Amino acid sequence: MLLVVGDLVEDVVVWTDGPPARGTDTAARIERRRGGSAANVAAFAAAAGVAVRFVGCVGDDAGGRSVTAELAAAGVDVRVQRRGRTGTVVVLVEPDGERTMLPDRAACTELADVPDDWLDGVTWVHVPAYSLMGEPLATSVDSLVARCRRAGARLSVDASSVGALAGYGVAPFAAWVRAAGADVLLANADEAALLGLAAAGDGDGGRPAARTIVKQGPGPVLVWTRGTDEPQAVPVPPVARVRDTTGAGDAFAAGFLAASLDGAATVAAVEAGIALARRVLGNPGASLQSL
Repeated sequence: MLLVVGDLVEDVVVWTDGPPARGTDTAARIERRRGGSAANVAAFAAAAGVAVRFVGCVGDDAGGRSVTAELAAAGVDVRVQRRGRTGTVVVLVEPDGERTMLPDRAACTELADVPDDWLDGVTWVHVPAYSLMGEPLATSVDSLVARCRRAGARLSVDASSVGALAGYGVAPFAAWVRAAGADVLLANADEAALLGLAAAGDGDGGRPAARTIVKQGPGPVLVWTRGTDEPQAVPVPPVARVRDTTGAGDAFAAGFLAASLDGAATVAAVEAGIALARRVLGNPGASLQSL
């Protein structure tokens, strides 16, 4: 079973007709959806046919009940604590598909003392970098990961965002990934550049996970194996129209994890991640469409 730990929030997705005009109106289409990087990965993985459990914290409020029910309806085994108020992320999406996020994580960072029985049957843990930020969440994730690793579970970590990494610290993040013994580190090109992950060579201070997977938008996905100087490049088929990139990275992670858990080799798992990511690019927010 895959376990994903972290944020479950409400996304307010704002599709603008152009760049926001400061001090006046900008026409927009607005939709509300269940969001959160960890919750997105869990929902997409369930859609890919994987047994998946989500662990997190939401507010003891109508918003928390709504997003929890929506995630459970997606086929996810949802285990949440309830306190405070449910988080919200406003996502501003411009016509070219680029998005700007304004997060208010609220209760997401309040996860504490995860019970042992919430970890039963887990064979793979996925941790977005957001889940390392904020207390008591970060300490709870440390404990959860350690317990799952002792039980033999594999571990993947997603770099999540340049802004989050800069706030947390590049060196502390890399040190956490290395100390946790991560099997896979996922990053986009900007995150990889910030972390120094895609440089040639792998001497002391090199890539902190056994495998590092770097997404480059429409460019090929690069797969680095620790101890090697050159990556494998996995081509990305073209997409006719990109309207919203929100959730594409989470869908890639879910497709990759689902295939890996099914026994796929690394390149085949990357191809599965690409295929699932392509299905979110034409929809508002982190939702799948048929191709």
